Amino acid sequence: MIAKRAQEMPPFLVMDVLERAQILEKQGENIIHLEVGEPDFATPSCIKEAAKKALKAGKTHYTHSLGIFELRETIAEHYQQKYGVAISPENIIITAGTSPAMFLIFSSLLEPGDEIILPNPHYACYPNFIRFLGGKPIFIPVREENNFIYDVDQIKKAISPRTKGIIVNSPANPTGMLTPGEIMQAIAELGISIISDEIYHQLVYEEVEHSALEFTDNAFVLNGFSKAYAMTGWRLGYLIVPSSFVRPMQKIQQNFFICAPSFAQYAALAALKKAQPEVLKMRQIYNQRRLYLYKALKELGFSLKTPPQGAFYFFINVKHLSQDSYTLAFDILEKIKVAVTPGIDFGSEGEGFLRISYANSLKNIKEGLNRLKNYVNQYGG
Repeated sequence: MIAKRAQEMPPFLVMDVLERAQILEKQGENIIHLEVGEPDFATPSCIKEAAKKALKAGKTHYTHSLGIFELRETIAEHYQQKYGVAISPENIIITAGTSPAMFLIFSSLLEPGDEIILPNPHYACYPNFIRFLGGKPIFIPVREENNFIYDVDQIKKAISPRTKGIIVNSPANPTGMLTPGEIMQAIAELGISIISDEIYHQLVYEEVEHSALEFTDNAFVLNGFSKAYAMTGWRLGYLIVPSSFVRPMQKIQQNFFICAPSFAQYAALAALKKAQPEVLKMRQIYNQRRLYLYKALKELGFSLKTPPQGAFYFFINVKHLSQDSYTLAFDILEKIKVAVTPGIDFGSEGEGFLRISYANSLKNIKEGLNRLKNYVNQYGG
């Protein structure tokens, strides 16, 4: 008999959309992909060359379970240079992407019934990790009129004796919004561990992103190479954790994952040391797309208070078209062959919204928006 936790695991709806889109493509349809949060750029050549060199040198065996020391040391240097925070390489754990990093965090923090506070809407997989590992997600609504930013007073009211952590995702998926430094400071002063998802750092436009470590040592930082360095398939992330959690997490890593991919760790060294010019170029192109989309979506009648400040997403209110974002997303896919993500994928407060990714060429984005204009004109009422 199938375990209850497996039966109750909800689907990742963006993958449902993507997989239906792929079926339509096999049938000869031309699909504009604005659903997946994956860079459309190739991994920078200096990173690929470093991987080739590592493979040629035989770097294909297990590494230390925490990751190769040189990479951990370079990550510590990166956080010192970018955020002005001093971190020991001994507090860094290299993981096979940020999903295993989340598994390590929640496995180490949660006893059955313990609580994690998180925003609603939120990255779709957060509550699934929490529930799978015996915890209870406590949702704080974040509203469009407040740029989807936490209300600290609401967080205070939600804290209980079972609260083990507060998730901060900045820039956020699905909204693209940054948490201001003063809000980060106020959250840090609550005395609860911050779980800071910083995977979209370096993809920020006009503003400045903040690490939780600037405000508190009581933080678990998730970061990685998939988004800023266009390395999604390399499966490489990392954690920065308080000293007391290193050994417990290391034991979980040893048992469940052993170590992160060896040659990918050497490639990540090149990413941090050599790929910054490529990251800047990608960010400039993302920004061009962001500004185009902001103008074009407003012209289509979507109410946008402000453009997203980071990542590569717009989270648009479509309640004037439908109150059922799942049905709407698939209707858009079937009728005009544009793939977008239903807002309900990101929590109950995401209902009535669609996430549009601009991790696609400006040419394709323009075609997608032209098709969406036709859809709104024909079916928008």
